[in-house]
Amino acid sequence: MTLMRDHEPAPNRPGRRLTTKETAELLGVKPETVYAYVSRGLLSSKREPGGRASTFEAREVEDLARRNRRESAGIPGSGGDLSVRTRITLIEADRYYYRGVDATELAARHSYEEVAEWLWTGRLVPGTAFTAPEATVRAARWAVEALPEHTSPIDRLRVATIAAAAEDPLRFDLSEEAVLNTARVLIPTLVDALPPIAHDPGGDAPLAHRLWSRLTARPADEDAVRVLDAALVLLADHDLAASTLAVRVAASARAHAYATVSAGLGVLEGPLHGASSGLAHRMLLDVLELGNAGPVIADELRAGRRVPGLGHRIYTGEDPRAQVLFGLLERLPRAEPALLAARDIVATTARHTPLHANVDLALAVFTSSFGMPATAGETIFAVARIAGWIAHALEEYGERPLRMRPVGHYVGPRPPQPLPQAD
Repeated sequence: MTLMRDHEPAPNRPGRRLTTKETAELLGVKPETVYAYVSRGLLSSKREPGGRASTFEAREVEDLARRNRRESAGIPGSGGDLSVRTRITLIEADRYYYRGVDATELAARHSYEEVAEWLWTGRLVPGTAFTAPEATVRAARWAVEALPEHTSPIDRLRVATIAAAAEDPLRFDLSEEAVLNTARVLIPTLVDALPPIAHDPGGDAPLAHRLWSRLTARPADEDAVRVLDAALVLLADHDLAASTLAVRVAASARAHAYATVSAGLGVLEGPLHGASSGLAHRMLLDVLELGNAGPVIADELRAGRRVPGLGHRIYTGEDPRAQVLFGLLERLPRAEPALLAARDIVATTARHTPLHANVDLALAVFTSSFGMPATAGETIFAVARIAGWIAHALEEYGERPLRMRPVGHYVGPRPPQPLPQAD
């Protein structure tokens, strides 16, 4: 006969409470993750009189385990789509919010570094700055400098990420503080690893100033750099975009922070995601050269392509990110020609399909106005989105491992099939 210890719950006792170990086993997570659930409000804990350890209500734990199982099977949401609980970004009624705060207001009042910390920790600390150890930057630069001259910015960032990871022996520590320290070093490392085109302001300068020197040879005008900083904030996260989903899948498999960022960069390079601003940039230059959007739009449609920089599957009206950037660009005389060309593109297309400008067109106006290459928008997008990727990785590390595992629906020939004959 097995005796039950006093602190162990009777299996069928109403209102029974579970120990931390039992709760972790039922949820399939580490004990530290149980306390992460408590801090995020997904579980409530209680200390029994005279005891030091926390206990948890069995029914609440079972409900959470059931939700986790449903999510892994793809049951939540309509049509069997995978649904992921998140506290990071909400997109609603043509607006979007970082941890409940309007992202466009954050962009108007705070730097990228400050907003990154808000996404990661829920704390907003004025004057937040990111710096990287010299050894880490040196390793990333050496790796990037070894690449061919024609290498794309995204490839440079991916290689720099791998080099920074190799330099960090503690990269496999997935505790929250360790991941936060990684993020605060990785972002400035990637920016500093890109080859400067203009005067490098140095590792103590704000991130937007350092990135500016990697995008254009034009002197850093404070108002223009402010637009760049706002763009970084506006692009920091956008819920479960394709690259962010890849990051969460990697984090679900407990890949370290560098590897999750590398996964995001791999997806971001697709022409339907981060590279879209480059297509809009080239189109805008063609309109500026011809002085008329009509022929350029006609060529895009004749080639069977959708007009870049217009429309968004989430927003029914104008992309709020584009609204903010256009508003800032209207204050810069240098941006006026490109702004007029962008309005011509929207007006010309609206004769047949009323599509609103999206953030890619706004980025194209910015990059083309300040002598940046067509790839500059993609670079801005990638650097910005790392903040959101880290926030999602942190959130996923607190969930059950390997839950991001959809079930394949096999539609091939039924076995047994005969062995194929050699040609």
